[in-house]
Amino acid sequence: MASAREMRLRIRSVKSIAQVTRALETVSAAKVRRAIAAVNATRPYAEKSWKLLVHLARQPGHTSLHPLLQERVEVKKILVILVSGDRGLAGAFNANIVKDTLDHFRSSPAPVSFIAVGRKGRDMLMRRRREVIAEFSDLPIAPTFASLSAVGHLVIDEYLQGKVDQVFLAYTDFHSMVKQDTVIRKLLPLEVQYADDRVVAYNVTHHSSNAVFIYEPDDTRILDGIITRFTELQVYQAILTSQASEQAARMVSMRNATDNANELITSLQLDYNKARQQSITNDMLDITGGAEAMTAMMKNLE
Repeated sequence: MASAREMRLRIRSVKSIAQVTRALETVSAAKVRRAIAAVNATRPYAEKSWKLLVHLARQPGHTSLHPLLQERVEVKKILVILVSGDRGLAGAFNANIVKDTLDHFRSSPAPVSFIAVGRKGRDMLMRRRREVIAEFSDLPIAPTFASLSAVGHLVIDEYLQGKVDQVFLAYTDFHSMVKQDTVIRKLLPLEVQYADDRVVAYNVTHHSSNAVFIYEPDDTRILDGIITRFTELQVYQAILTSQASEQAARMVSMRNATDNANELITSLQLDYNKARQQSITNDMLDITGGAEAMTAMMKNLE
């Protein structure tokens, strides 16, 4: 058994770790709220843009209005935007998104390349010898739309130049502090159909309307401005909700670490008390034995 001094040092060390994990839990909780607030701030624009895109998709000849709406006859190359975190201490958050994404495209008939948003995802992809054409890391919590527009610009340019034929978005969707799900969905070509969860999310109304409207300016100019912006907005929202999921996973992980540290402290404190009690008992036995030995010696001298 370790000495009482060693146990005191270990208890002090575990208490220090518990203080750090408790602080990280508090910080992560604040960052979750900031990321969720940023996502909610983008919803009004996303809702109106989606409603307009869905209505334009019902117009005659909508597939020829914009190249980002046109399906390629043959899919020769696929691009995946993989959103992960820059740091660890978030449980299985980073490992899950990479594993689910690679499993999803394992049987893909076309070569798959990646844009890594987050250092952890980039490192895992590189270790697995996947093609990473770009990497974005060290993102602030709740970044601005302008700071992430480069990701959307790169994706759109790759698609318009014919370098890729499909673009997918892989991220972790935030539901609650204890539930986050991996989402892998097609980003380009943009599919503006009614059988889509985004229709419910953006509260699209008047599904049955077949009215044809005349837009000013014309449909093409509107789509040039809105569809590009909306594509970038989807990437932006995916990164924000993934950040919220990462911070929630880190908060839960740090809470579990704090609870485990407290349990370990209780166990160590009990062992320390037992060792201290045993030490006191041994000292008392030594004193008693010494006193008896001195008494016996005095009697022999008499």
